[in-house]
Amino acid sequence: LNHIIIHKAVVSTQSTGVPVVPHAGGVGLCELVRHYSMIDYVLISGKIDDRMCEYAEHLHEHFTDQAEIKNARYVLPYKPGFSCEMTEDAVKTFKFPDGTYWKK
Repeated sequence: LNHIIIHKAVVSTQSTGVPVVPHAGGVGLCELVRHYSMIDYVLISGKIDDRMCEYAEHLHEHFTDQAEIKNARYVLPYKPGFSCEMTEDAVKTFKFPDGTYWKK
């Protein structure tokens, strides 16, 4: 997601008072959405006390830098980048249409 879109979404919610909770319930979204929370904290609001971000407890095993939660907060990624690199095994299994998952 473009940082301009994120900034506009956060600023517009501040003016209306309607909270935005980034969706993270699909494959790899938890790995990505933690970056949006950090962008909000570091660049926009500087607050964590009234912020929310969705977390789903599944599918992390398919990623090399898995999303991690401690004390009800996302932990910063350990590697540079967007944390969405899939494991070699996951790619072999789920790559469409050649992955073993699709050949069943």
